[in-house]
Amino acid sequence: MAKQRHLNNAPIVEAIIDFRVRLAPSFDVMEFTSLRQTLHPEYPKMEERQEFVAGIQFADKQVRPVLEDKGLGGYFFRSDDGKNVVQFRRDGFTFSRLKPYTEWETVRAEAKRLWELYRARVSLELVTRIAVRYINRLIIPLPISDFADYLTAPPTIPETLPLGVSQFMTRVVVCDVVTDIQANIIQALDKGAKPDEAAIILDIDVYKQQESGLDESKIWPTFEQLRELKNRIFFDSISERTARLFE
Repeated sequence: MAKQRHLNNAPIVEAIIDFRVRLAPSFDVMEFTSLRQTLHPEYPKMEERQEFVAGIQFADKQVRPVLEDKGLGGYFFRSDDGKNVVQFRRDGFTFSRLKPYTEWETVRAEAKRLWELYRARVSLELVTRIAVRYINRLIIPLPISDFADYLTAPPTIPETLPLGVSQFMTRVVVCDVVTDIQANIIQALDKGAKPDEAAIILDIDVYKQQESGLDESKIWPTFEQLRELKNRIFFDSISERTARLFE
């Protein structure tokens, strides 16, 4: 594992702060259009977000995929450079910062400002889930003789199989039994932009959920806990050799 520290060239490609909510059934998603004037200086690009539900249908002894159009679910608002994206939806709110990453304090402050706008427009009944998700793209020089040089939980194959790894994806869900915070940890191998490099995706989604509703007064302190666990998972998942690539 690597020592926790600030990385000047952090491999973050997207940082996300997310809320899942339950609104009053009478809420009209068109209410979000009233935010266009307020958001326009920083977020001039607005587009509809359609909702679809995927499923399967059994008919004539055959299984057929079904995609149900649920209609308008909300709106995207994007900054002029496309780096900041906010979603105002019937089922929640999401703020994303795309590469280049700035800092947690800036991302959190902007998400909080926009959340307050969302909160003022909706008929909120419950906040059922909050999450901090960071998607990292680790660019690793080729050749890679052993993934253990870069990851603390690398993919493994039986020693009796003298084969190289061309693709992999792992997903682990962990839970902090004290705080009841959970995290989805995904590692996957991707192609690099150059022939002499590979990319490892390290996707960390840390969240707290409660169907009966989270205490709104504790939401932002809880986000700090989510961020702390996210950082711990990131540095515990990579080696010092990997961390040095992004200093």
